[in-house]
Amino acid sequence: ILISEDAAFFSHKGVDLFELKEAIKEDWEKGKFKRGGSTITMQLARNLYLSPSKNPLRKIREILIAWQLERALSKRRIFELYLNVVEWGTGIYGAEAAARHYFSKSALGLDPAEAATLAALLPNPRKPREKELFYRRNLILTRLAQVGYMNEDESERAKNRPLWQKYESQPGESLDRDRPQETIPQEPWPGM
Repeated sequence: ILISEDAAFFSHKGVDLFELKEAIKEDWEKGKFKRGGSTITMQLARNLYLSPSKNPLRKIREILIAWQLERALSKRRIFELYLNVVEWGTGIYGAEAAARHYFSKSALGLDPAEAATLAALLPNPRKPREKELFYRRNLILTRLAQVGYMNEDESERAKNRPLWQKYESQPGESLDRDRPQETIPQEPWPGM
């Protein structure tokens, strides 16, 4: 999720000014509020305290609340709250509910391909388009390999799987199932 939603999560104080500037520039050029540029902390602020309307005043409020959240809570707690309140589909809130809904297992039991599929849902969880979701999942898997979370072979095998297939590993095969899985990283991704 951090790779796809907020790669700079551990290095900003609630607002990623570069991403926000790029989003404003892109939205201005296209004449609509499509790319939000919101960090995980800003998304948490919106989900907890603000309406879903897209307008500049709401974005300012989102920024102010994000700064307050960053002063009051640890990064780990912010990410934990985010995982528990973010929407993963109509009426599906929280990573645990999403894992159970889409893969019939606990979030702690997800393999990297399943976790990447859930992360790929986040920009548009109510109306996912299969082709875009597949592309986004595979982009996330590529990034996971680039930062050393999984190797290239694991990434390629995971990319070749269908989005929603329940996967059983073959004898001797691993998609990092033996590595301890943490839902909340202790530190930023290596190399980021």
